[in-house]
Amino acid sequence: MLLILVSTIALVPRLLYPPLSAADLRGVGSAQARIELQQAQARLANDARSAILQSCVGLLVVIGAAATWRQVHVSRESHITERFTRAVDQIGDGDINVRIGGIYALERIAKNSPADRDPIQYLLGAFVRGRLTWSVGAADGPEHPTTSVNEQLPVMNVRAPDVQAAMWVLERRPRTPDDPELYLSRVDLRGISLRDARLSRTLFRHSNLARAVLAGAQLDRSDFTNADLRKALLDGASLKGADLSRAHLQGASLRRSDVRGANLRGTDLSDTVLNETLLAGARADATTVWPPGISAEVRRALGIIDVDRGP
Repeated sequence: MLLILVSTIALVPRLLYPPLSAADLRGVGSAQARIELQQAQARLANDARSAILQSCVGLLVVIGAAATWRQVHVSRESHITERFTRAVDQIGDGDINVRIGGIYALERIAKNSPADRDPIQYLLGAFVRGRLTWSVGAADGPEHPTTSVNEQLPVMNVRAPDVQAAMWVLERRPRTPDDPELYLSRVDLRGISLRDARLSRTLFRHSNLARAVLAGAQLDRSDFTNADLRKALLDGASLKGADLSRAHLQGASLRRSDVRGANLRGTDLSDTVLNETLLAGARADATTVWPPGISAEVRRALGIIDVDRGP
């Protein structure tokens, strides 16, 4: 490489501007003029040599910069991988404080590394499901819904602060239209606090969210099929297009919530607070249980679609 570079600098200018021979100067009568022509030709060759040398130096600078950038990139990727591995080890630790530290470390990695966001979402979702499984349908699974809401059960921030931290990280993760759905089905999320959370397109099928605080949360197109939402606080939440079929909302509060276009087939809304709730386009059927005062006439006025009656 060096030999080619030296040869180029030495030979190319000589080929472009060769020294003037005696034959080239035969028609020039003045000796002074011949000297000046030879000097001019030499200057042209030197200028070409300088230009080639500068170009080579510039090329070497570019190559060096590219190599440096590549090294920095490799070093950064290696550092992120090391941090990711350490965080995974932490969330599996027996000390709850170490687990919480690992959860927040994964959040930092997700912010700095878009390529790791989907794996981190999957990992934290698996962490939540594994920590507080609500195995509805299993032979030894829990009664669902339970006979009554356990008012003595501590809130999530006390009962399982690592799960609460993981849910906070999941709800505020960077989002794009192509994000995969968040899978949180069959999870015990009783007493979780997710006020103003961003959890659109989340699967909560058969999960227990009794006494959950979801006021102001974005839950559009989420799936709450057969979920326990009794006594949940959903004031001001957005549930547009959500699937609430067979969900249990007895005693829940949906003041000023947006439930337009939701699926309410088989939903139990007895004792549910529906003050100023937007229900236009919501679909209900004969198995939907309404709170007192929500007659068929009131439902028609609210724009609720009774699928049993047809259009």
